[in-house]
Amino acid sequence: MLKFIKNISIKFKLFLLAFTFLAFGQASAQNFKLLRFEENYELLKDSSRSFYENVKFLPISKNKEVHVSFGGEARYEFMDFNNEDWGRQNIGHNTFLLQRYDLNVDVQFGENFRVFAQIRSALEDGRKNGPRGIDEDQLNIQNLFLDINIWENSEKQVIFRAGRQELDYGSGRLISVQEIPNVRIYFNGGKLMYASSKFSIDGFAMTEDEVETGIFDNKMSKQLNLWGIYSKTKFSKTGNIDLYYLGIRRNDAVFEEGISKEKRHTIGTRIWKNNGGFLYNLELAYQFGSFGNGTITAWTASIDMGYSFKNVKFKPSINLKSDYVSGDKNKDDGNLQTFNPLFPRGGYFGSNPQVGPVNLIDLHPYATMEILSNLTFQTDAIFNWRHSLNDGVYRPSGQFLIAGNDSEKRYIGTSFLANLTYNFNKHFAFTSGMHYFKTGEFLNEVIPNSKDGMFVNSRLTLKF
Repeated sequence: MLKFIKNISIKFKLFLLAFTFLAFGQASAQNFKLLRFEENYELLKDSSRSFYENVKFLPISKNKEVHVSFGGEARYEFMDFNNEDWGRQNIGHNTFLLQRYDLNVDVQFGENFRVFAQIRSALEDGRKNGPRGIDEDQLNIQNLFLDINIWENSEKQVIFRAGRQELDYGSGRLISVQEIPNVRIYFNGGKLMYASSKFSIDGFAMTEDEVETGIFDNKMSKQLNLWGIYSKTKFSKTGNIDLYYLGIRRNDAVFEEGISKEKRHTIGTRIWKNNGGFLYNLELAYQFGSFGNGTITAWTASIDMGYSFKNVKFKPSINLKSDYVSGDKNKDDGNLQTFNPLFPRGGYFGSNPQVGPVNLIDLHPYATMEILSNLTFQTDAIFNWRHSLNDGVYRPSGQFLIAGNDSEKRYIGTSFLANLTYNFNKHFAFTSGMHYFKTGEFLNEVIPNSKDGMFVNSRLTLKF
C-alpha cells in the first residue's frame, strides 16, 4: 500500500511539474480560483491556442459545444513547530513535510449539462505522533458533481448541482473549504443556485463525510448535517451585503459544557467592500437551537476596517480587526452559550493559528505592502482574551482544547506574525511565514510549565 502511495505521489509530481513548465509564459482566460470549478475557459473557444491552452479548452464535438478542461495543483509545505499547544503535549521541536496533489477535469455538454471531477492526495511525513486530522488523506474524490442548467437568459441563470462538492461562502468565517490546512473539506448533497449581475442566492442540503487517512476510505454520513441559504447583493459604489441562514446537526458535539447532540441554527449578515481606498468587512451572526436537553443562545460580531493606498509607493494597506465570539456562561446549567464556528477557515488568525474563533475577544492590527509587483509582505499582531471566564480555549476548527472554568484569568496570549509571498507567475508561488505566540496569564495558569510557541512554514505551490 505504501508503495502504491509513493508511486501516485511521484506521478503527480512529474505530471504537474511538466504542465507547469509548459504553461510558463502562456496566456489563459483567467486567474486560478480557490474553487477550481468556478473557472471558465470558454473565452479560448474561437482563438488559436497553444498546447497549454488546448489543455484548458479541448473541443470534443465539431461545433465545440462539448469540451473538456483539465487542471491541477501540487503543493509542498515545510513545517517547523516549537511547543505546539504551548508545551501541553510535550512534543517540543517538531519538523515535518506536507504534500498535496490534485487533478481535475471539467466536461461541458453544451449549455445545459456539466460534470466536474477532482481527485486529491494529501500526505504528511515526519511529524511526531503522526498526522493530525488536517494533515493527511492519502487519496480521495474531492469533487464529483453534475450541474444542470435549468433556466438562463442574458443576465440570469438557475443551476442545480448534485453530488460531492466543496463549499465556500463569504470570508470563510462559517463555511469554508479550509485551504490553509493540508486537507480540504467537502460535502455530499444538492444545491440550487440563482445568479444575476447584482444578486445571487444558493440553497443547499448536505452531508459531511468522516475523513480517514487511507485510500478512498472516507465514510459517508447518512444524516443530513448541514443545510442553509446564502445570498449576496452587490452595490456598485457602496459595497456588498450577504444574508444567510445555516443549520447543522451533530450527534456528539464537544464543548466545555459537555458532550451531547447538537442542533444549531445560525442567522447572519455580512457587509463588505474589498476594492480601492477604504476597505471594510463587518459580520454579525446569532445562533439558537438545542444541546441535549438544554438550549443554545450564542453570537459573534466581527469588524475589519482599513485603507489601501493604491497610489503610494509599495501600495501599503493598514487594517484593524476585532472579533467578539460568545462563550458559555455556566458549565453546569445544561444550556449553552458557546458559539460554534461550523466549518471555519483554518487560517483566519494567521497561517498557523493556535486559538480558534470560540469564546474569544481579539484585537488584530495588520499591514501589507507590495515590495515588488509580485512580492507581498504582511505583518500582524493578535491580542487574545477569553470572552467568558466559565469557558475554555478551542482550536481553529472549533474543537474543544483546554478547559477554563477553574481559572479567573482572561488573557490567553499574543500572536506576532510575518508573511512573505512571491509569485513567480500565475502558476508558481512561494510563501514563507513566521508565527510567535507569547502565552498570557490564562495559559500560564492552566498549563504547568507552559512555553511560548514558535512556528515557521514555507510553501511552494504549482498550478495549471
